[in-house]
Amino acid sequence: MLDSYLPIIVLIVIALAFAVGTIVMSHLIGHRKPSAVKLAPYECGMPLVGSARERLSIKFYIIAMLFIVFDIEAVFLYPWAVVFKRLGMFGFAEMGVFIFILLVGYVYVWKKGALEWE
Repeated sequence: MLDSYLPIIVLIVIALAFAVGTIVMSHLIGHRKPSAVKLAPYECGMPLVGSARERLSIKFYIIAMLFIVFDIEAVFLYPWAVVFKRLGMFGFAEMGVFIFILLVGYVYVWKKGALEWE
C-alpha cells in the first residue's frame, strides 16, 4: 500500500525542501540595506499621494466580486464548446439552463443597481 503513495510523498518532500531551501538561501545571500525610499510603497515613479491605508467603499468590493462571478462563467463555456458535438441536445439544453440562470442573476444585479459606480 505504501508503494503506491511513495512517489507522492517523495514529490512533497522535494517540493518542501526546495521551498525552504530557496527561502533560507535568499535570507543568507540577499543584501539588506533598507532605506526610506526602498520601504515606501511603489507608485509608478510618482510621488506618494495619501496613505496606503486608505479605506475603500464596499461598492468597490461588490463590483469586484460580481466581475469575478460573471467572468468565471465564461470559463465554463470553453470546455462545453469543445465537447459540444458529443453532448448533443442534452448538453445544449443544460448550457441553455446555465446561461439562463446567469442571465437572471445579471438582470437582478443590474436592477438592484449593484453595477452603478458612484
